[in-house]
Amino acid sequence: MTPAGRASWEANADLVVVGGGVAGLTAARAASLRGLKVLTVSKGGPTDTATQYAQGGIAVVGDLRTDSVDSHVADTCAAGAGLCDEDAVRSIVAGGADAVAALADLGAVFDRGRDGDVSRTREGGHSVRRIIHAGGDATGAEVQRALNAAGMPVLFGAAAARVVTDARGVTGLIVLSEKGIGVIHAPAVLLATGGLGQLYSCSTNPPGATADGIALALDAGAAVADVEFVQFHPTVLFTPGGVGRRPLISEAVRGEGAILLDGNGDSVTAGVHPMGDLAPRDVVSRAIADRIRRLGTDHVYLDARGLAGFAERFPTVTASCLAAGIDPAHQLIPVAPAAHYACGGVVTDVHGRTEVPGLYAAGEVARTGLHGANRLASNSLLEGLVVGERAGIAAAERAGTAVEVGSAELRPRPHVARDRVQALMTAHASVVRDGAGLSTAARELEASVELVPAGATGLEDAALTVTAAALVLAARARTESRGCHTRSDFPEASESLRRGIEVRLGSDGELELPELVTAPN
Repeated sequence: MTPAGRASWEANADLVVVGGGVAGLTAARAASLRGLKVLTVSKGGPTDTATQYAQGGIAVVGDLRTDSVDSHVADTCAAGAGLCDEDAVRSIVAGGADAVAALADLGAVFDRGRDGDVSRTREGGHSVRRIIHAGGDATGAEVQRALNAAGMPVLFGAAAARVVTDARGVTGLIVLSEKGIGVIHAPAVLLATGGLGQLYSCSTNPPGATADGIALALDAGAAVADVEFVQFHPTVLFTPGGVGRRPLISEAVRGEGAILLDGNGDSVTAGVHPMGDLAPRDVVSRAIADRIRRLGTDHVYLDARGLAGFAERFPTVTASCLAAGIDPAHQLIPVAPAAHYACGGVVTDVHGRTEVPGLYAAGEVARTGLHGANRLASNSLLEGLVVGERAGIAAAERAGTAVEVGSAELRPRPHVARDRVQALMTAHASVVRDGAGLSTAARELEASVELVPAGATGLEDAALTVTAAALVLAARARTESRGCHTRSDFPEASESLRRGIEVRLGSDGELELPELVTAPN
């Protein structure tokens, strides 16, 4: 028996980073360079991250003769449908060039044109070509490779179970690993756990995207906001009966000229938006969902047959299509929307700070105000790099604070079987929602049972349960359609709801909506 109760092992650190993707490893490196003792924990392996699968690029302002920070900010805010924090957007966008330069210094190699300059493409919602890529459509894999090569120590196979706090703030982290229950005494914990795609039956996310960080933050007393805004990628490779992680067809394919067609050969987005197939993702996903509903089908098509050098430009997409028996050079690619990105999350500032002293969050798990009601394409890696670096630096504020975790006890948490959660969310909280369906989902989620998580899978199921309940609660309160939250029973946006909806865990363990957070002008 150790001072930490039932702990099988203990460790000490100045900062514990939870997650080994772009935000987590960037933060860990920044903190380590400033003399902090950093321990990074990851429940998976070195490449079990959403970063690894990111086909899109990094949106970053380049040639100031053709682009500007103002233009990138304007595009981001337009996509965000009135809920972006413009100051946060400007701060993060302005930090992009330095963040990419630092990544290049680590050895990341970006695609270049014949003139030797870094190539830039255009994606949905962007007014100019500002997206940089690596390996054609393998940018995430190159970013992950460069960060892994930096050699930051990571404890793999360790699932975060609870952020421990006292009256002064964070005191450490309880984890589950093959060595049993472990306690890491630390005055700062940074959540970089990625997204929540496993709430749905089909997603572009890896299996580990189970909303762990949202659950950890709620339990620690932090607020989450905008969780109802789940972005569905419009063009995910459709295969009959396909479930789990599905390969996406990069937005850059449309940026290079591919077009969306229905089974009759008609344009899916004509007359829907001035930017057509390159409209923001929420617009394109809704257009596809509407066309599927009207035609009684389960997918539409992406026609990339006219794109020269497709296999060389998009090797990952080509491999995915060929594996499904589709030759994109000669055949239409069947596509449908699937859960892709959480636009909301743990409420932080642009340095990753939450309201709980010592608790930070960065990357997809965080809600900085950058994305608003809908993320602009390729702003995710940008945010992970910029805010990850800043959060690692900010964590130095807590260095030297003497802390100790008093007990490693795990508390019972609500639990609904994962397949049931996924079925409920897919049926009632997908691209288009309504009050009746959301009420049905809420009733079933409220019928959860209280269980003490017995392992990593139990922790994931509990995280999915509480996050699904938070999402449904916020979606029911948002009686309007805005960004990637569409209510068929409230099809218009409401000026009174041009605000973030905050969710907290009350003292009785129940989720509550304490207030609406006013969106900045």
